[in-house]
Amino acid sequence: MRTILVLNAKGGCGKSTLATNLASYYAWEEERRVALADYDPQASSMEWLQVRGEEWPEIVGLAAYKGSATAPRDTEVLIMDAPARVSNTELSSLVRRAQTILVPVLPSPMDMRAAAHFIKDLLVVGKISRKQTRVAVVANRVRENTLIYHNLEAFLKSLKIPFLTHLRDSQNYIRAAERGLGIFELAPSMVWQDLEQWEPLVKWLRSKRSLPV
Repeated sequence: MRTILVLNAKGGCGKSTLATNLASYYAWEEERRVALADYDPQASSMEWLQVRGEEWPEIVGLAAYKGSATAPRDTEVLIMDAPARVSNTELSSLVRRAQTILVPVLPSPMDMRAAAHFIKDLLVVGKISRKQTRVAVVANRVRENTLIYHNLEAFLKSLKIPFLTHLRDSQNYIRAAERGLGIFELAPSMVWQDLEQWEPLVKWLRSKRSLPV
Protein backbone atom coordinates (compact mmCIF):
# COMPACT_ATOMS: atom_id res chain seq x y z
CA MET A 1 0.00 0.00 0.00
CA ARG A 2 1.29 3.46 -0.95
CA THR A 3 1.29 5.75 2.09
CA ILE A 4 1.65 9.55 1.86
CA LEU A 5 1.56 11.91 4.83
CA VAL A 6 0.83 15.65 4.48
CA LEU A 7 2.49 17.32 7.45
CA ASN A 8 3.43 20.70 8.87
CA ALA A 9 3.44 21.76 12.51
CA LYS A 10 1.92 25.14 11.61
CA GLY A 11 -1.82 25.40 11.03
CA GLY A 12 -3.39 27.09 8.02
CA CYS A 13 -0.75 26.09 5.48
CA GLY A 14 -3.10 24.11 3.24
CA LYS A 15 -2.49 20.54 4.44
CA SER A 16 -6.10 19.49 3.87
CA THR A 17 -6.19 21.07 0.41
CA LEU A 18 -3.07 19.17 -0.56
CA ALA A 19 -4.32 15.91 1.00
CA THR A 20 -7.76 16.00 -0.61
CA ASN A 21 -6.37 16.85 -4.02
CA LEU A 22 -3.86 14.01 -3.73
CA ALA A 23 -6.71 11.64 -2.85
CA SER A 24 -8.63 12.94 -5.87
CA TYR A 25 -5.61 12.46 -8.13
CA TYR A 26 -5.10 8.82 -7.19
CA ALA A 27 -8.82 8.01 -7.32
CA TRP A 28 -9.56 9.83 -10.60
CA GLU A 29 -6.34 9.85 -12.63
CA GLU A 30 -4.74 6.63 -11.40
CA GLU A 31 -8.02 4.76 -10.73
CA ARG A 32 -6.65 3.45 -7.45
CA ARG A 33 -8.59 2.39 -4.36
CA VAL A 34 -7.91 5.32 -2.04
CA ALA A 35 -8.40 5.96 1.68
CA LEU A 36 -8.08 9.41 3.26
CA ALA A 37 -7.20 9.44 6.98
CA ASP A 38 -7.96 12.72 8.75
CA TYR A 39 -5.91 13.12 11.94
CA ASP A 40 -6.91 16.76 12.44
CA PRO A 41 -9.77 17.38 14.92
CA GLN A 42 -10.97 20.19 12.63
CA ALA A 43 -11.99 17.34 10.27
CA SER A 44 -11.61 19.39 7.06
CA SER A 45 -10.87 16.31 4.96
CA MET A 46 -13.87 14.44 6.37
CA GLU A 47 -16.13 17.41 5.62
CA TRP A 48 -14.77 17.44 2.06
CA LEU A 49 -15.72 13.78 1.67
CA GLN A 50 -19.22 14.38 3.04
CA VAL A 51 -20.12 16.61 0.07
CA ARG A 52 -18.51 14.34 -2.52
CA GLY A 53 -21.13 12.89 -4.86
CA GLU A 54 -21.58 9.16 -5.47
CA GLU A 55 -20.98 9.67 -9.20
CA TRP A 56 -17.28 10.33 -8.50
CA PRO A 57 -14.66 7.64 -7.72
CA GLU A 58 -15.02 6.44 -4.14
CA ILE A 59 -12.55 7.62 -1.51
CA VAL A 60 -12.85 5.92 1.87
CA GLY A 61 -12.74 8.34 4.79
CA LEU A 62 -11.06 7.47 8.09
CA ALA A 63 -11.75 9.73 11.09
CA ALA A 64 -8.30 9.10 12.52
CA TYR A 65 -8.66 11.96 15.04
CA LYS A 66 -11.22 9.71 16.77
CA GLY A 67 -8.71 6.85 16.87
CA SER A 68 -9.91 4.94 13.80
CA ALA A 69 -7.14 4.80 11.17
CA THR A 70 -7.29 1.27 9.77
CA ALA A 71 -7.70 1.36 6.01
CA PRO A 72 -9.69 -1.36 4.22
CA ARG A 73 -7.63 -4.34 3.14
CA ASP A 74 -7.98 -3.56 -0.56
CA THR A 75 -6.67 0.01 -0.16
CA GLU A 76 -3.95 0.81 -2.69
CA VAL A 77 -3.16 4.39 -1.61
CA LEU A 78 -3.51 5.89 1.88
CA ILE A 79 -3.34 9.69 2.18
CA MET A 80 -2.88 10.99 5.74
CA ASP A 81 -3.87 14.55 6.68
CA ALA A 82 -1.90 15.38 9.84
CA PRO A 83 -2.93 17.85 12.57
CA ALA A 84 -0.94 20.96 13.41
CA ARG A 85 1.34 21.04 16.46
CA VAL A 86 1.89 17.30 16.82
CA SER A 87 3.88 16.09 19.81
CA ASN A 88 7.15 14.19 19.37
CA THR A 89 5.38 10.92 20.16
CA GLU A 90 2.57 11.64 17.68
CA LEU A 91 5.09 12.73 15.05
CA SER A 92 7.09 9.51 15.36
CA SER A 93 3.89 7.47 15.16
CA LEU A 94 2.72 9.22 11.99
CA VAL A 95 6.14 9.02 10.35
CA ARG A 96 6.28 5.27 11.00
CA ARG A 97 3.20 4.83 8.80
CA ALA A 98 4.46 6.93 5.88
CA GLN A 99 6.62 6.10 2.90
CA THR A 100 6.51 9.72 1.75
CA ILE A 101 5.97 13.03 3.56
CA LEU A 102 4.91 16.25 1.85
CA VAL A 103 5.36 19.56 3.69
CA PRO A 104 3.33 22.52 2.34
CA VAL A 105 4.82 25.95 3.09
CA LEU A 106 3.18 29.36 2.64
CA PRO A 107 4.97 32.45 1.31
CA SER A 108 5.29 34.49 4.50
CA PRO A 109 8.29 35.19 6.76
CA MET A 110 6.50 33.64 9.74
CA ASP A 111 5.68 30.45 7.83
CA MET A 112 9.21 30.16 6.44
CA ARG A 113 10.76 30.48 9.90
CA ALA A 114 8.33 27.94 11.33
CA ALA A 115 9.00 25.56 8.43
CA ALA A 116 12.77 25.81 8.90
CA HIS A 117 12.50 24.80 12.56
CA PHE A 118 9.97 22.06 11.84
CA ILE A 119 11.94 20.50 8.97
CA LYS A 120 15.12 20.55 11.06
CA ASP A 121 13.31 18.59 13.79
CA LEU A 122 11.63 16.31 11.26
CA LEU A 123 14.88 15.23 9.60
CA VAL A 124 16.22 13.71 12.82
CA VAL A 125 13.20 11.42 13.31
CA GLY A 126 14.38 7.82 13.08
CA LYS A 127 12.89 6.58 9.81
CA ILE A 128 13.68 9.83 7.99
CA SER A 129 17.28 9.98 9.17
CA ARG A 130 17.67 6.37 7.98
CA LYS A 131 16.05 7.25 4.63
CA GLN A 132 13.16 4.87 5.28
CA THR A 133 10.76 7.76 4.67
CA ARG A 134 11.19 10.39 1.95
CA VAL A 135 10.41 14.08 2.54
CA ALA A 136 9.73 16.90 0.08
CA VAL A 137 8.31 20.43 0.24
CA VAL A 138 5.65 22.23 -1.81
CA ALA A 139 5.12 25.99 -1.93
CA ASN A 140 1.41 26.61 -1.43
CA ARG A 141 -1.00 29.50 -2.19
CA VAL A 142 1.64 31.31 -4.19
CA ARG A 143 1.22 34.60 -6.06
CA GLU A 144 3.90 34.42 -8.69
CA ASN A 145 6.26 37.32 -9.49
CA THR A 146 6.06 38.72 -5.98
CA LEU A 147 9.07 39.41 -3.81
CA ILE A 148 7.85 37.18 -0.99
CA TYR A 149 7.44 34.24 -3.39
CA HIS A 150 10.98 34.68 -4.70
CA ASN A 151 12.18 34.73 -1.08
CA LEU A 152 10.21 31.53 -0.38
CA GLU A 153 11.58 29.86 -3.50
CA ALA A 154 15.16 30.68 -2.49
CA PHE A 155 14.48 29.42 1.04
CA LEU A 156 12.99 26.11 -0.12
CA LYS A 157 15.83 25.52 -2.58
CA SER A 158 18.29 25.99 0.29
CA LEU A 159 16.85 23.04 2.22
CA LYS A 160 18.42 19.60 2.06
CA ILE A 161 15.21 18.02 0.75
CA PRO A 162 13.48 18.23 -2.66
CA PHE A 163 11.47 21.36 -3.48
CA LEU A 164 8.95 19.95 -5.95
CA THR A 165 6.69 22.73 -7.18
CA HIS A 166 4.60 25.75 -6.29
CA LEU A 167 0.80 25.78 -6.32
CA ARG A 168 -0.80 29.11 -7.13
CA ASP A 169 -3.38 30.92 -5.05
CA SER A 170 -6.33 29.86 -7.21
CA GLN A 171 -10.11 29.95 -6.77
CA ASN A 172 -10.20 26.56 -8.51
CA TYR A 173 -9.25 24.86 -5.25
CA ILE A 174 -12.20 26.52 -3.52
CA ARG A 175 -14.59 25.63 -6.36
CA ALA A 176 -13.46 22.01 -6.22
CA ALA A 177 -13.62 21.77 -2.42
CA GLU A 178 -17.21 23.06 -2.36
CA ARG A 179 -18.22 19.94 -4.34
CA GLY A 180 -15.95 17.43 -2.62
CA LEU A 181 -13.73 17.25 -5.69
CA GLY A 182 -10.10 17.79 -6.57
CA ILE A 183 -8.88 19.99 -9.40
CA PHE A 184 -8.19 16.84 -11.44
CA GLU A 185 -11.95 16.28 -11.57
CA LEU A 186 -12.80 19.76 -12.88
CA ALA A 187 -12.94 20.70 -16.57
CA PRO A 188 -9.35 20.70 -17.94
CA SER A 189 -9.98 23.99 -19.74
CA MET A 190 -10.61 25.61 -16.34
CA VAL A 191 -7.66 24.15 -14.42
CA TRP A 192 -4.91 23.68 -17.00
CA GLN A 193 -2.55 26.08 -15.21
CA ASP A 194 -3.05 24.24 -11.92
CA LEU A 195 -2.53 20.85 -13.55
CA GLU A 196 0.78 22.06 -15.01
CA GLN A 197 1.92 23.04 -11.51
CA TRP A 198 0.93 19.64 -10.13
CA GLU A 199 2.86 17.71 -12.78
CA PRO A 200 6.31 17.89 -11.06
CA LEU A 201 4.70 16.72 -7.81
CA VAL A 202 2.87 13.71 -9.24
CA LYS A 203 5.88 12.84 -11.41
CA TRP A 204 8.06 12.73 -8.26
CA LEU A 205 5.46 10.64 -6.43
CA ARG A 206 5.46 8.15 -9.30
CA SER A 207 9.25 7.87 -9.19
CA LYS A 208 11.47 5.70 -7.02
CA ARG A 209 12.96 8.87 -5.54
CA SER A 210 9.82 9.32 -3.43
CA LEU A 211 10.03 5.82 -1.96
CA PRO A 212 12.21 4.43 0.88
CA VAL A 213 15.56 2.94 -0.02
